[in-house]
Amino acid sequence: MTDPLACPDPLAERRFAYAEGLVQDHEYAAAAEVYEQALELVPDWAPGWVALGKVRERLAESEAAAAAYGQALRTDPSDRQGAGPRLARLEGQQTTALPAAYVARLFDDYAPKFEEHLIETLLYCGHELIATALDAVAPSRQFKLALDLGCGSGLAGRVLRDRVARLVGVDLSPGMIARAQETGVYDELAVADLAAFLAARPGGEADLAVAADAFCYCGDLAPVFAAAAAALAPGGLFVFTVECGSAAFALQSTMRFQHSDAHVGDAAARAGLRIAFFAGAYTRREGPAGVLGRLVALVKG
Repeated sequence: MTDPLACPDPLAERRFAYAEGLVQDHEYAAAAEVYEQALELVPDWAPGWVALGKVRERLAESEAAAAAYGQALRTDPSDRQGAGPRLARLEGQQTTALPAAYVARLFDDYAPKFEEHLIETLLYCGHELIATALDAVAPSRQFKLALDLGCGSGLAGRVLRDRVARLVGVDLSPGMIARAQETGVYDELAVADLAAFLAARPGGEADLAVAADAFCYCGDLAPVFAAAAAALAPGGLFVFTVECGSAAFALQSTMRFQHSDAHVGDAAARAGLRIAFFAGAYTRREGPAGVLGRLVALVKG
């Protein structure tokens, strides 16, 4: 299948590759010039505009970066490159959610190397943290139905399988769902937005829902918490990780959201969920340091 975002011009593609090399060498001004040369040949190519926007940001040229992101958004209104949130962040506007098309493409591209990079390079342990929380609040409990929200390639599913009779996974990325299918641990898999998926499920059907490193791609947690609460039976558990931040929720330069403890607590209370477990945790490494987050278990009722 032809990639709709592939560069349509071989010469522009070569210039783009050269510019990418300049970025790797931190030659940002030179890279911007070469990106612009490529875009003269393919002015409707959204990935080129986003690349130019990123390098203009590195050069602290905010107006030029905003113009590039705006052009990317005009050429690809579905926003598979995440130009809209990048532009909003640059202009100091709050972003409540990332475009579904962006998240799906991001993880479709990531799927072939996902687990190797996540575990070996980033030292990711979000799936293991989910098991840690369950050991703390329900060490011997067996669950009838578990919903794995943002299941990815199935890392959390593999640690949950022995605890549940029926395991259902959902992810926006078809590529990730294909990887999860290969594990053989899920009874059902779906490609869908988390809140929409939960809203379509029978109310009160699940006694466990988990989200390992999924909410860094959600802004306002209130809608998905409400949907999760509706899907849970009384006494059901909702276990997840978030990245820590001082604002209620804010999109970072990494294109991941951070959430404050107050926002997590408020969203839980509004959804009728009470806190059973709340602890600091490092889910993965970013550069030389770990990413500080929270490991949380909520109970319905």
